[in-house]
Amino acid sequence: MPREQQLAMNYMQALTSHNYTKLKEFYDRETVFYDRTAGKKYTGEVHILSFLRRAHKGVMEYRFNLEHMYNSGSLVVMIGSYYLKGPGDQFGKPGKIIEVAVPGVTSLKLDTDKGRVREHIDLIDYQTMSDQLAPQ
Repeated sequence: MPREQQLAMNYMQALTSHNYTKLKEFYDRETVFYDRTAGKKYTGEVHILSFLRRAHKGVMEYRFNLEHMYNSGSLVVMIGSYYLKGPGDQFGKPGKIIEVAVPGVTSLKLDTDKGRVREHIDLIDYQTMSDQLAPQ
C-alpha cells in the first residue's frame, strides 16, 4: 500500500475511534476540515478538534466502511459509508438510539513528510441519512 494511503488509513482509524490525542498529531493550525455538503468548514487543530468532540458526543459506534481508495500523489480519495450509532438527540429523535450508514466520499490532502493532514473534505449523502432516519 502506498504510504499516502497508509497515512490516510491511520488518520481515519484515529478519527473513527475518537482518538483525539492521535488526531492532534495529524493537524496543525493550517489544517482545514470541510464538510462541503453541509457547508461547514473548520480551520486549525483547536477548531477541528472542538467540532469533532461536539459531533461525536455520545456516539457509541462510528466507523468508515471503505469500498474504494485511490491516490494521486498526496491526494487520497476514499469512497465508502460512514456508519454511526448514537443518541437520537443529535438526529432529531430524542430518547432513541439511532443507526445510520451514510454514503460519502472523503478526500485528504496529505503532507507525508510531516505525517499530517493538510485538508479533509467530505461529500456526504445526507439525503440517504434523512431517508434512513424517517422510519426510526
